[in-house]
Amino acid sequence: MKKAALHNLGCKVNSYETEAMQQMLENAGYEIVPFTDKADVYIINTCSVTNMADRKSRQMLHKAKHKNPDSVVVATGCYAQTKEQEALLDPAIDIVIGNNQKHELVQKIDKFFVDSSDNVAVADINKEPQEYEELFLSRTAEHARAFIKVQDGCNQFCSYCIIPYARGRVRSRKLKNVLAEVARLVDNGFKEIVLTGIHLSSYGVDLNDGENLLKLIQAVHKIEGLERIRLGSLEPKIITKEFAEEISKLPKMCPHFHLSLQSGCDATLKRMNRKYTTEEYKKSCDLLRKYFNHPAITTDVIVGFPGEDENEFSVTKEFLEDVHFYKMHIFKYSPRRGTRAESMPNQVDEQVKTRRSAELIDLDHRMSKEYRDFYLDSQRTALIEEKVTIEGKEYYTGYTMEYVKVAVESEADLVNQIVRGKIVKEIANDIYLLER
Repeated sequence: MKKAALHNLGCKVNSYETEAMQQMLENAGYEIVPFTDKADVYIINTCSVTNMADRKSRQMLHKAKHKNPDSVVVATGCYAQTKEQEALLDPAIDIVIGNNQKHELVQKIDKFFVDSSDNVAVADINKEPQEYEELFLSRTAEHARAFIKVQDGCNQFCSYCIIPYARGRVRSRKLKNVLAEVARLVDNGFKEIVLTGIHLSSYGVDLNDGENLLKLIQAVHKIEGLERIRLGSLEPKIITKEFAEEISKLPKMCPHFHLSLQSGCDATLKRMNRKYTTEEYKKSCDLLRKYFNHPAITTDVIVGFPGEDENEFSVTKEFLEDVHFYKMHIFKYSPRRGTRAESMPNQVDEQVKTRRSAELIDLDHRMSKEYRDFYLDSQRTALIEEKVTIEGKEYYTGYTMEYVKVAVESEADLVNQIVRGKIVKEIANDIYLLER
């Protein structure tokens, strides 16, 4: 029996695909071993969102070949898609498989052992008409929560982003296939489903049957045994009155929304080629707060985008305080080869980016604690995910529907159980004690 090891780089969509590829290999008779072990085949699902991601992808591919020079090393994913020729010339890489071709993994590996010249499966993802690539999961590495990929590709072409070139145009998964996979995972014990995609808000735009993200959520909600639905990153324009009102009627819907922002300054957003204004963004947040009680609203922010001067940064910071997020993921702008932003004038000095990033991280810490402290002395439910040790004492930790991390004392095993109790105090950074 041949041994295979997999390593994932990048986003939750990549994680889903890596787990699906692992199950494909298992079904084909491969023994899955840790990436640190010697294997016959190494599969690295690469990332290409930044130049650094490209570099990390190359490093992991070389690390795999170093572990076993006689192994077959497979580069798949976004780096393989955007840097096909570079990957084919790399002596550490034996097989190159692009996005939307991962279903060919086992076939390509088997053929390679017979004919090493048959070593590439990369479609022109930006020109050829593409259909959604069906991959399937019956379980995930997560204990209680399963991420489900329902959409691929992006049509937005933000000026800093390579992803539309790496993932192609929007492709949506058929509703019946999503429901079948969710039902299978629920049957296998998962209580929470996270719907995710490269541009989740675009779900259904390419389908001819009138499907959209709202209808998908409503259909998933009907699956018996499912306790919670959480959403991946959303574009603010999808939060209409109808959308917010309808999902607020669904008791399984977690009031936790990640609305991608990137900048709180309209001039910066325009250079980024984002398709909304700060006013429109704020209206989306207001709608969520109208229909949900104290929802968790999280976001991404890029600091130091080309042309962002001190005034634009101040406008952004003021906007972030005004919206008052639960959590913010702060990124320093990094030029990405192949994007329009790379050649824009007025690139921002690295030290300035670092200072601005530190300011926003400090703001994030303050707003995040304020949000979590709101729930002190309140009754909440939490889905327990794992057993941990905090300051020498054992707890079971999990998340409330608002994604506040809590710890529970218990002699009984609580993993994958939903428990209810009062949030009484913070016992570690970002972790609150839940007393039953």
